[in-house]
Amino acid sequence: MKTYQELSKEELLSLKAQLEKDFEDAKGKGLKLDMSRGKPSVAQLDMGMDIFDVLNSGSDLTSMEGVDVRNYGVLDGILEAKNLMADIMGVTAEHVIVYGNASLNVMFDAVSSAVTHGVMGNTPWCKLDKVKFLCPVPGYDRHFAITQHFGIEMINVPMTPQGPDMDMVEKLVSQDESIKGIWCVPKYSNPQGYTYSDETVRRFANLKPAAKDFRIFWDNAYSVHHLYDEEERQDRILEILSECEKAGNPDMVYEFASTSKISFSGAGVAAIATSKGNLEYIKKALAIQTIGHDKINQLRHVRYFKNFDGVKAHMRKHAALMRPKFEAILDVLERELDGTGIGQWTKPNGGYFISFEAMEGCAKAIAAKCKEAGVTLTGAGATYPYGKDPKDSNIRIAPTYPAPDELALATDVFVLCVKLVSIEKLLENKTA
Repeated sequence: MKTYQELSKEELLSLKAQLEKDFEDAKGKGLKLDMSRGKPSVAQLDMGMDIFDVLNSGSDLTSMEGVDVRNYGVLDGILEAKNLMADIMGVTAEHVIVYGNASLNVMFDAVSSAVTHGVMGNTPWCKLDKVKFLCPVPGYDRHFAITQHFGIEMINVPMTPQGPDMDMVEKLVSQDESIKGIWCVPKYSNPQGYTYSDETVRRFANLKPAAKDFRIFWDNAYSVHHLYDEEERQDRILEILSECEKAGNPDMVYEFASTSKISFSGAGVAAIATSKGNLEYIKKALAIQTIGHDKINQLRHVRYFKNFDGVKAHMRKHAALMRPKFEAILDVLERELDGTGIGQWTKPNGGYFISFEAMEGCAKAIAAKCKEAGVTLTGAGATYPYGKDPKDSNIRIAPTYPAPDELALATDVFVLCVKLVSIEKLLENKTA
């Protein structure tokens, strides 16, 4: 089989003519399919509905420490919720504060507090001439939106299957005091589904940043989000807090997690895990910011899942719904594009995304063509700071939300558009 790059101009034109007919047929179907965000499907949400049955008007609403969860108090979360979130993150409860429904709020607050009041007594970032963040790319668009919102300069760091380019990270943070943080999705990364290697985690823990207030923003969003039940197909990762303690850098990391893709995306429980020094500093501001988060929801989650084994059992149900969708997309990509030379893609063991690398200069055109045929993808460039993919090649595929029959249609359209746009680019190059 020839790659598309090996085809003659005449062969490309002939293939293009056939694909254009197929594209017109696809447009004629009047599709309206959305693969733009990594949302749980309706079926995933439905299987957790009995969480509402664990508390009612006759329930004992007293926590294990005797706290009435209907009332004020317990700023950092009830103990049983701390224990559950600690188990999800692989830490101990004394390192945890439990928040409201979304970890994104916690990350935003951490950056906002650093900007206005500094980090543990250091100069507030708003009083500095320049503040920079390292951004592994492709990465999570909402992370980049936070730092952009505060006017923080973002620096691209290439991702590898083992994690960010650590040679680059080590060099930059050690030489530039204006670099104050790095965004990380260390397990089943968004969008590639990579998990940081042990060596990468240890190198993070042993960083020697020029800035005393440098922090690793460790968004462990997919810590229990395996696609496969077999342990040999489940990624494992070193626990960063303990590694930082071993390295003499206990304060260097903020770890975030939530149950957003475990229970309900709009009504979960979020948490931060960090050093005791960081926790005490955070609590001072938290005592002014709030009188406490939703302890009833915290108790509801603990009574429902009971323990970490309950969480893992529930996640196996998620995997049973998600796995066929991922495999269906990967099967189509392999069948239609393997050996063509016009695309590469990741094959993750967990998380919520598949990352597709098109030919350079093609991603925006592919997304636009898909939209023309009724399939909405994440905007091309969204996985890079400022929405600017320097190669215009990365496309994030989100398999989870569409129904299986819709997913098959959407993937067929996607592959068709990849082929058409790639041929147009190759013809353009041949003409040039």
